[in-house]
Amino acid sequence: MSENERVWIARDYLRCSGCRRCEIVCSLSHEGKIWPEASRIRVFMLLPGVEIPHLCVQCHDYPCVEACPTKALSINKQTEAVIVDKETCIACGKCIDACPGKIPYIHPTDNYVVICDLCNGKPKCVEACAAGRWNALEIIKKSETHTFKLYAKTPEIITRDVASQIYGKKWRESV
Repeated sequence: MSENERVWIARDYLRCSGCRRCEIVCSLSHEGKIWPEASRIRVFMLLPGVEIPHLCVQCHDYPCVEACPTKALSINKQTEAVIVDKETCIACGKCIDACPGKIPYIHPTDNYVVICDLCNGKPKCVEACAAGRWNALEIIKKSETHTFKLYAKTPEIITRDVASQIYGKKWRESV
């Protein structure tokens, strides 16, 4: 895929090993150091053996952008990724509340929200995952017909769904 092409990061939760290379490369790229707490992708392990890479799904209606009272969030016209203006963001959290997956979060030390910007159409997290041959993350062309919001869920909900696939329906009924 070329730079500035409309892409989306597909995820296969059953393939995630929990290596967290995606968090490392993201924080290196955006923060200049290994700092998973400031990564735009975060891996949650709420249940042993179930690793959930959690990142912006680039909803077609962008509820986070609409909710921002200072217009600190915008949409990159080329990639359709959410862009954060760090200087304008007041870290009010309205974008977090508006997000169906509660994906944005406040930067660990600075006063702005952190959201995946798709690395200008060439997501580093996907490259790191592919290099490790896990392929839990994959770049696909963004389609107008695909409902990306179906993936916009909290890590808790995704973990339950994945655990049911791994451990079976009886596991889910016992929770």
